[in-house]
Amino acid sequence: MSGTLLLSAADVRAVLPMRDCIEVVEAGFRLLAQGGVEQGVLGIHTGAGGFHVKAAAVGAPRPYFVAKLNGNFPDNPSRYGLASIQGVVALCDAENGRLLALMDSGEITRIRTGAATAVAARYLARPDSAVLTLFGCGRQAEAQVHALMEVLPIRRVWLHDPAPGAAERLGERLRTRHGVESGSVEGDELHRALGVSDVIVTCTPSRRFFLTRAMVPPGAFVAGVGTDDSRKQELEPELLAENTVVADVLDQCLSIGDLHHAHSAGLMTRNQVHAELAQVVSGTKPGRRNREEITVFDSTGTAVEDVAAAALCYERASAEGRGVIMDFDGGER
Repeated sequence: MSGTLLLSAADVRAVLPMRDCIEVVEAGFRLLAQGGVEQGVLGIHTGAGGFHVKAAAVGAPRPYFVAKLNGNFPDNPSRYGLASIQGVVALCDAENGRLLALMDSGEITRIRTGAATAVAARYLARPDSAVLTLFGCGRQAEAQVHALMEVLPIRRVWLHDPAPGAAERLGERLRTRHGVESGSVEGDELHRALGVSDVIVTCTPSRRFFLTRAMVPPGAFVAGVGTDDSRKQELEPELLAENTVVADVLDQCLSIGDLHHAHSAGLMTRNQVHAELAQVVSGTKPGRRNREEITVFDSTGTAVEDVAAAALCYERASAEGRGVIMDFDGGER
């Protein structure tokens, strides 16, 4: 194919089912463990938000380079009626530099972030995990539930969000689209829900931790998903320091994840982090070791997830004739 393939959010949704994204993201982490991925990140704060540029190059099974530019502005929905995350993913041929595709990054990010949590849950959650408590009911929330339902027998989802009606609206979507029991919880009900939860996921823009070590029951798997900036925080530092922590990328988590706060407080060293997810997926470090162990996944989002998801989108959309082909030096066709 000559020219550059342009893929909208609808195109991405059509060619990137969650189940398939989980598989390619897991394969990407396995390739990362083998040294087959080079990646990096740049972050710049601007006013009420900021921008991340995440890039990765892989040599197999086909040489690709991906750069994802995301603007993340948490107040956008209330202030401007815009999505919190907006941006674009550029996919290039890593052998000759040709720009193969430009695609919506909001859907790529939403789906691949849920997929990464599911990959971690395969190794870190109890396999019979049935009850999930979710903090934050924005656009990422449904992807988290969907992904976890692909790898665990989730039958009940408790939802908490301070925004009026957010938990109720998500609960209705979960019942209608995914057939799972769900309900909104606050106050004492929230603490009771946490006490019987097998999985706890946080996906908020919080700048102060709200999930404490005392709130997490023995045997739970915790995924901290919302902290991708040194100014954000969801998990009490002691929750990480006293339990088994797996980072998506250790250096990145120490810089912008919840691990950043535990490390800065002097409660953890990098050597106290159990593993990176790539090490667990590849089998060089163990996952969950017993039923009572509390495991914590610090998910800051990494470019290996983006290159895995974008490559699958490009290959499927090309095969199915989706999207628009643009010759930047000649026009649209």
